[in-house]
Amino acid sequence: MEKFMLKNIAIGIATLALAVTGIAGYKALNPKSADVVAVKEVTQTIKIPRKECRDVLVRQQVPASDPNRIAGTVIGGVAGGVLGHQIGSGTANTVATIVGAAGGAYVGNQVQGSMQKSDVVTTTKRNCKTVYDKTQQLVGYDVTYRLKGREDVVRTSFRPGTTLPVENGQVVVTPPVATQPQGCPGKC
Repeated sequence: MEKFMLKNIAIGIATLALAVTGIAGYKALNPKSADVVAVKEVTQTIKIPRKECRDVLVRQQVPASDPNRIAGTVIGGVAGGVLGHQIGSGTANTVATIVGAAGGAYVGNQVQGSMQKSDVVTTTKRNCKTVYDKTQQLVGYDVTYRLKGREDVVRTSFRPGTTLPVENGQVVVTPPVATQPQGCPGKC
């Protein structure tokens, strides 16, 4: 009888060992999680446009009321003629008057031109331009994981822990759902 009992105990231990080995093999073939090896943040640069304005001083030449400089020419001619007439007598006086008038007309024309060029008005003008502010935005996480002895990478929208869940042999990349404690309706 002792032999019979020993034989049954041996069969029982062998059956138990096969069952444990079968469960371990099943778990190895159908794991419930993958080990996370590395996590890298993935970001992208976002450009946000905004308008930037500033006031600048603008100098503009005032439009000339006498663009042909007739007033300066006439006044200079008259003044030059009067001065020329003061020199000499007879024919020399006439020539001096004509030369004085011509020279005075030229000088008067140039003086009026210089005065018109320096006649400017300063106004304020608003200059605007679009500038871009850059910022980094988190897109997700590139997660390197090990499953069945093989490494692979998957992108998730959440930072994983030390493992990722596995269903039907595939890594699940949906964010985990937060659960509320029992007996805690609404927000706790």
